[in-house]
Amino acid sequence: MKKMHVKRGDIVKVISGKDKGKEGKVMVAFPEEGKVIVEGVAMVKKHQKARAQGQESAIVTKEAAIDASNVLRVCSKCGKAVRTGVKVLEDGSKVRYCKKCEEVFNN
Repeated sequence: MKKMHVKRGDIVKVISGKDKGKEGKVMVAFPEEGKVIVEGVAMVKKHQKARAQGQESAIVTKEAAIDASNVLRVCSKCGKAVRTGVKVLEDGSKVRYCKKCEEVFNN
């Protein structure tokens, strides 16, 4: 399993692509592919066929996966998109932290 700098539930900012500058919450992370699905970012239209009697066909708008390298976590203290690092605490546990202000992320 590959390691990623963002996890599900993180608030991230898109730094490149057609949705550059948008912020959203990571809904799903795919470490093997190195991709994430961010709420309200990379919206695509999908044509959905009626599968059952009485069900209608529709054009559904949903989020598509984008590359994890195109997003940065937003620090709650700085309020900026920042790079993250990993610190090993005295008790041996690992935590992620903001490389700008040294704020430790709680999750």
